[in-house]
Amino acid sequence: MSGADSTDHSGGHRAYIGSFTSGGGRGITAAAVDPATGALTPLAATGSLADPSYLAFSRTTGLLYAVSEAEQGAVAAFRPTADGLAPAGPQVRVGGSGPTHLSLAGGRLLTANYTSGSVSSLPLAADGSPSGPASVLAHRGSGVDADRQEAPHAHQVLPDPAGRWVLSVDLGTDSVRVCALDPAAGALRPHSEVALRAGTGPRHLVFHPADPVAYVLHELEPQLTVCRWNAASGQLEPVSEVPVASSGAPGAVRAYPSALVASPDGRFLWASVRGTDVLVTFSLAGGAEEPRLTSTVGCGGSWPRDLAVDPSGRRLYAANERSGDVTWFDVDPLTGRPHRSGSVPAPAATCVVFG
Repeated sequence: MSGADSTDHSGGHRAYIGSFTSGGGRGITAAAVDPATGALTPLAATGSLADPSYLAFSRTTGLLYAVSEAEQGAVAAFRPTADGLAPAGPQVRVGGSGPTHLSLAGGRLLTANYTSGSVSSLPLAADGSPSGPASVLAHRGSGVDADRQEAPHAHQVLPDPAGRWVLSVDLGTDSVRVCALDPAAGALRPHSEVALRAGTGPRHLVFHPADPVAYVLHELEPQLTVCRWNAASGQLEPVSEVPVASSGAPGAVRAYPSALVASPDGRFLWASVRGTDVLVTFSLAGGAEEPRLTSTVGCGGSWPRDLAVDPSGRRLYAANERSGDVTWFDVDPLTGRPHRSGSVPAPAATCVVFG
């Protein structure tokens, strides 16, 4: 994800794997990255934080941040060491439940709290560690799916590429909210909200690295919504939908898209899809507003909850939650098609970031 804060989810020679400790995961595992092959070698794990399901590394502070996806949601920061991670300050409550995503913007740490349907903004101390109290913005509304959209469910929060706006993606209300971050108080101020097609359940958004275009991946329907982004006015405009489907998948298997990443050169998008357990490639050769599905390959495991791309765009890493592994893929430089290269055991894996 891009933004003025320089939060980076790729690069370097160290990887960090988040997991559900409640599902048998080790917490956060630090791993060495072989620059020649992309292979991961686990170094050490820390289980001091319950269910660190999503991570973010900041090059600005040099810290790794993690959510605790618990009823009493929290965040914590860790400082990389020679052989793993060391806590950087105490855990801090976010004022919401079930945080599933976090990012940094304007010198604040932001979380999307799925269960409570809210977004939190926390101050950072001088050393970069999070502190309180959190400023919480509650979402309002519901959707047409009585089981999954009975209330708001914020699933992602991130800054726009210029760092001026903060966008939150809500699966429960089928919408994306745009907020301004109060530079003095750190509170999020609602600015605009764009409605997406009812019942699709938007989960994650990614910006094109060069063009004013954003892509929203939906969980409840395997769809990708292409949007124009106006950074001056803070407006998101949906322009088209593209199916996220595997032509070879059994018809009885329901697809649950989970994560979306863009290649650094802006030529490809990749999506992970649970249920069908595949990675889907979209070519942007026709332009940023015209993604075209070009390949579908197996994810190398089961239930790919997260997908990461290295800074060169040469490799993809899938965190396969149910099979308990992280699998990496070499990317064909001409077509963008991923080719499985290797894997490492990672029980209840939920997220991979690089730093």
